[in-house]
Amino acid sequence: MKKPRVTGKRKVVVVGAGVVGATFSYALAQSGLADEIVLIDRNADMAQGQALDLAHGQPFFPTVSIRVGDPSDYADAQLIVVTAGAAQRPGQTRLDLLQRNAAIVGQIAEDVAASDSPGVVVVVSNPVDVLTRVALRRSGWKRGRVIGSGTVLDSSRFRHLLSRHCGVDIHNVHAYMLGEHGDSELAAWSMTHVAGMPIDEYCPLCGRCDDWIATRGQIEQEVRDSAYHIIDYKGATCFGVGMALVRIAAAILRSENSVLTVSTLLDGEFGLRDVCLSVPCLVSAGGAEKIIESRLSDHERAALSASAALLKDALGQLDGEA
Repeated sequence: MKKPRVTGKRKVVVVGAGVVGATFSYALAQSGLADEIVLIDRNADMAQGQALDLAHGQPFFPTVSIRVGDPSDYADAQLIVVTAGAAQRPGQTRLDLLQRNAAIVGQIAEDVAASDSPGVVVVVSNPVDVLTRVALRRSGWKRGRVIGSGTVLDSSRFRHLLSRHCGVDIHNVHAYMLGEHGDSELAAWSMTHVAGMPIDEYCPLCGRCDDWIATRGQIEQEVRDSAYHIIDYKGATCFGVGMALVRIAAAILRSENSVLTVSTLLDGEFGLRDVCLSVPCLVSAGGAEKIIESRLSDHERAALSASAALLKDALGQLDGEA
């Protein structure tokens, strides 16, 4: 994959200054990862207010320039994070948002491509997998430079629940959710490790549940339902996704070669083609630079294929509306 040209500064453009965009910007400012954070929003007053509010906290976090911008800022951005679009409402699935957000994200992708930006685009707007495919098509860029936030947050939720259940520090739990960032996502139990041990080997030593198979199902479903519960409680998710985006940003801005479950276009990997969904990827300066084709169980491969079929169907419906 061709590496993006280096601009000499870590400039991050956040498109969408709503709850998710502002929370990410807040977390990013405190991380010290970026030299410049630029907020863009169709609601100019919202963008200006968020930028001013963030800038007033500058004495309390590492030096970073924070300002309002416009599409001309894409031209020298190392990272462009797209959070713009309608938010998910109580009772609404991520796929319900498709028609409303596809046009918004598609136009942003075209504007970024027209700027000859050297950077990587991370789509966050929901439904993120289908919109990542839309952005990739509209930009004309090679896969990897346009990725979705995918199941990075879902995998974090998975690790949290396993940590709590097993009574083990979350930093000693490694686990991934794959597929759609949504109802058809699957827990990759065959890739799940605690203290370096496969989960099925660790569980008998744990002694914290009588029926591990039933418990596995409960944990997996709780991960799928997490966003719905948060939205029901407070109207939107923001903190978890904001921190997940900082993790993705770090991998790109620091060229970390981190393994993250971002949403990316598959071209034969896992037996799937022409669909964006989350699988383990090596994420670095060029985006998703390599897909890690992990060995999955037959059940997991079937579930991943089913998730891909659902996303392809959603994309097909969108194409039919075009």
